[in-house]
Amino acid sequence: MIITWQDFKKVELRVGTIIKSEVFKEARNPAYIIYVDLGELGIKKSSAQITNLYQLEELMGKQVICVANFEPKQIGSIRSEVLITGFKDANGHIVLSTVDMPVPNGHRLI
Repeated sequence: MIITWQDFKKVELRVGTIIKSEVFKEARNPAYIIYVDLGELGIKKSSAQITNLYQLEELMGKQVICVANFEPKQIGSIRSEVLITGFKDANGHIVLSTVDMPVPNGHRLI
């Protein structure tokens, strides 16, 4: 499907820093609750099924690319406020989308 530039501009892809993560005990599939500092947008919460490739300790301080303007979604006991983006690897596990140099939190992909 081809989209227009105007369609693409509707999606707010922003960078944020993971400031806290914890095991999402109530999740149906193994997942973490991730707290992302998105600068001027504040700290947002998300659920992420990334337990196969990431340990809680290594997530702290990692910058990730998020869709910041999705409607919040109830996932079990938490309200997911952003979508942290990633790609499936050869085994179907999610690899987080990141930046290769530090970027100010909340900056939008251009």
